[in-house]
Amino acid sequence: MQTPDSIRNPLLKSKVMSADAAAQLIPAGARVGMSGFTGAGYPKAVPAALAARMERLHAAGEDFQIGLWTGASTAAELDGVLAKAKGISMRLPYQSDPTVRQQINSGESQYTDIHLSHVGQLAWFGFLGHLDVAVVEVAGILPDGRLIPSTSIGNNKTWLDLADKIILEVNSLQNPALEGMHDIYYGTRVPPYRQPIPLVHPGDRIGGPYLRCDLNKVVAVVQTHQSDRNSAFAKPDDNSERIAAHIIDFLQHEVKMGRLPANLLPLQSGVGNIANAVLSGLNSGPFDNLTAYTEVLQDGMLEMLKSGKLKMASATALSFSPDALAEFNTNVEFYRQRIVLRPQEMSNHPELVRRLGVIAMNAMIEADIYGNVNSTHVMGTSIMNGIGGSGDFARNAYLSFFMTPSVAKGGAISCIVPMVSHVDHTEHDVEVIVTEQGLADLRGLSPTQRARTVIEKCAHPDFKDALRDYFERSLQSKAGKHTPHMLQEALSWHQRFTETGQMLPK
Repeated sequence: MQTPDSIRNPLLKSKVMSADAAAQLIPAGARVGMSGFTGAGYPKAVPAALAARMERLHAAGEDFQIGLWTGASTAAELDGVLAKAKGISMRLPYQSDPTVRQQINSGESQYTDIHLSHVGQLAWFGFLGHLDVAVVEVAGILPDGRLIPSTSIGNNKTWLDLADKIILEVNSLQNPALEGMHDIYYGTRVPPYRQPIPLVHPGDRIGGPYLRCDLNKVVAVVQTHQSDRNSAFAKPDDNSERIAAHIIDFLQHEVKMGRLPANLLPLQSGVGNIANAVLSGLNSGPFDNLTAYTEVLQDGMLEMLKSGKLKMASATALSFSPDALAEFNTNVEFYRQRIVLRPQEMSNHPELVRRLGVIAMNAMIEADIYGNVNSTHVMGTSIMNGIGGSGDFARNAYLSFFMTPSVAKGGAISCIVPMVSHVDHTEHDVEVIVTEQGLADLRGLSPTQRARTVIEKCAHPDFKDALRDYFERSLQSKAGKHTPHMLQEALSWHQRFTETGQMLPK
């Protein structure tokens, strides 16, 4: 199963054991930092063995849970199995598993939703508590003990540095040509000893290609041969293609006005089908020699690299569909010259996002008429996934887009509302809102100007009159005129859906 050269350090080779044996080394109540970022590079065997141990102990009447820290979302083999074993007491910083989500929203598990760029430094500051164990997937181990990273880096550097005990999963299924694609920067320090990060172009390499750790902290090495999540993406639908067309038209206008260079500025794209549709549109669009400085490299950016539209991309994880993964593995030498994978404290770093002038494009659940965005909660109370990296990019980007279809639930819900039910990104961080109906450029507008623009450009026709009526009556009310609201009525938009299943205007 394992290639002979995957584990080349004698000390670590002597610590090879089964996943069941390794799971025995994780105590109840431990805070465990595991690798994984958007379904890539997460441990596959140890979580399953740990979940089985939890179930046995629970059946015997013993309580066994852990605090689970990762880079971002993982997959059913990690989040899913531990949640089904009722083994997660606290989760951070981001998740997307349906069982985890259900347990968080039912109060069975606690969840700390954190900007992804903040996680590493909060751990270093000691604000999250002590990290007991790190469980990290790697693609190989060199003779001197340096680690070849897998398909994601995320917070792995931080977990390896801070944990008391380390368990390594060496996954022989990961392409050995990943070696050399990573750039691990060890120059970050805590205040007051921080220094400027010497990165000025998306493709700059400022560190080295390997992770490192104290070999004496490694208590187990587990051999695996399993694929990442590699979920297929739905083909872009009509709404996604219309959203993409609005964005491309806007970018062309910005180039014409001299506010963007002909090859734009580095692109950041959130995860999902709308994001991939935008990238597909850019791939057939008028811009050449593009670059990307993003978190996750998905199918759309891989297609752009293949076509030559995108000349290089920086990210922290590779999250491909099966077809895209096959393309990557077939032509890995080509892509290795054009992709740099970094720790998420670098891929999401606000200083770097602002310095590079990133164009940020992220999805949302809803936006209100003044430009506030909810990207995490349904009806203001139930978490979906988390804020992820959208806040890292939105506040610091050169241009910040938020995108969504104008309606949800088959047209029953307007995604443009008088007041969002939960605020993740305030009107101060949101510059452009896009739906399939149109694009609202909010730069330099007052709140009342933003409201009229969002309603006319982005709202679905079925809800436009109700939104106009709400806004005009708010202006005539005794409330302040700067950001006029009728609070009880604004909240009733969400209450009516809760009660009737349809958010129909009064």
